Amino acid sequence: MDVPKEQITALLDNALFNSAQLLGSFLVSSSTVNAETSPHLKAENLVLLGDALFREREYRRAIHTYKQALQYYKIIPKQNSTSSRSALSASNRSSSPNSFNICAINENEMEGIPSKARNLQMSLLMAKLYRNTKHTRGAVTCYRECLRQCPYVIEAIIALAELGASAKDIISLFPQTPNRGGRAQLDHGDSSRWLQRYVEAQCCIASNDYKGGLELLAELLQRFPNNTHILLEMAKVEAIIGKNDEAIMNFEKVRSVDPYVVTCMDEYAMLLKMKSDYSKLNKLVHDLLSIDPTRPEVFVALSVLWERKDERGALSYAEKSIKIDERHIPGYLMKGNLLLALKRPESAVMAFRGAQELRADLRSYQGLVHSYLAFSKVKEALYAAREAMKAMPQSAKALKLVGDVHASNSGGREKAKKFYESALRLEPGYLGAALALAELHVIEGRNGDAVSLLERYLKDWADDSLHVKLAQVFAATNMLQDSLSHYQSALRINPQNEAAKKGLERLEKQMKGVDPDAPEEEENEVDDADAEQEEAELL
Repeated sequence: MDVPKEQITALLDNALFNSAQLLGSFLVSSSTVNAETSPHLKAENLVLLGDALFREREYRRAIHTYKQALQYYKIIPKQNSTSSRSALSASNRSSSPNSFNICAINENEMEGIPSKARNLQMSLLMAKLYRNTKHTRGAVTCYRECLRQCPYVIEAIIALAELGASAKDIISLFPQTPNRGGRAQLDHGDSSRWLQRYVEAQCCIASNDYKGGLELLAELLQRFPNNTHILLEMAKVEAIIGKNDEAIMNFEKVRSVDPYVVTCMDEYAMLLKMKSDYSKLNKLVHDLLSIDPTRPEVFVALSVLWERKDERGALSYAEKSIKIDERHIPGYLMKGNLLLALKRPESAVMAFRGAQELRADLRSYQGLVHSYLAFSKVKEALYAAREAMKAMPQSAKALKLVGDVHASNSGGREKAKKFYESALRLEPGYLGAALALAELHVIEGRNGDAVSLLERYLKDWADDSLHVKLAQVFAATNMLQDSLSHYQSALRINPQNEAAKKGLERLEKQMKGVDPDAPEEEENEVDDADAEQEEAELL
């Protein structure tokens, strides 16, 4: 069997509910299990996952999973019903009496317990305490001890990868043979390979090798179709590297498999906002509030929804998400972007630094660079951009970031051009670099070069921002009809595109021979008085 059920039971008995439910998701989505297993065993597996979700306090997901188990239970032949009932009730056992006492033990008391005397639950809790207090060495030691005791503590695998451990180092911790301590054994057969692949995928993602990570996750998905955890991991990476359509598709697949998943749904909300899909965003936030209004993801999603109406209100939601969970990265990213929009770049730097300390990825680097540039700290912006390039040497987006810093001053435009061109050589389909290079051409008066560059992308990209940029270039060269056509194309793709709306407004003035930058004529006092009288009547 791909996933040993006794390991999920052991994780539950040790109150490692998060790892238990992650491992349970592999159990119920395994292609081997689904092809060969009887309804009786499928029901058992689902109940085991339901138990883990219930103890993790994901109650709506637990109910959804138990209902699926009941559907299989209904098709079990009657002669098996007695044994299946006893199996189901056995798996729905309560946790061991000692499992909740650990919360009462403080860090100093736990440090006094010799490492050999600590059980699995103590080791994981110590690891988390060390990590939260930035004692990295202690955290690594305790996470390693967890995997020596049980290779299926998924939380420990992810944490060690994020703390810089190599895949080889993590896999070497897995116990290979049974021992007197009754520790979990990992066999050398086919069933252990998926776990090793999973370790490799997490290490790739943690080291910013997003392409390698995605390939490994896609390979795992073939073995575990519709696995919500793998789909979420893929969607998160795709969102980071700008594969927004693929990320949205994977988030939607997760919601079709389990409509009560809250994990990472704030990331999905951000993508819907970028697509200006407000009807889906509204529905998502409504669903999340009905599932569990106490989760940080819900407050980030609320922040995303409110950003268009009230940026300060949105900021308070983002801050609330961080108060609920100080390690929730999307909360910091959302806070940073809102502070930047509110023209508070110094505070935005602090928020992006907070995200970076937890897990440095492309988005926190982008936020830092744009924040520093917003208050003319070019040296700091360049340092952050170069850090991103060192961390992600094969990333076109990191190269573009360095280009953005050089483009911010007239003396660096030639360097910026080289970085944008390098980014496009590395990733020819990277629209962000093409738009930035086109903008550079326009600034330096090479409008023809900008148009020819952007028109090359029109063949493959139906993107509103591409049409807006072309419209702006045509408007600047007084080709007003072409500009109009591209603004209209942009609004057909995305009716909510603010840049297209404002550009079209300006263009209409230009076409009427009116200076678009001239101040609006103020209405006279008589009109204002009439309006006030009308308002009073309406009231």
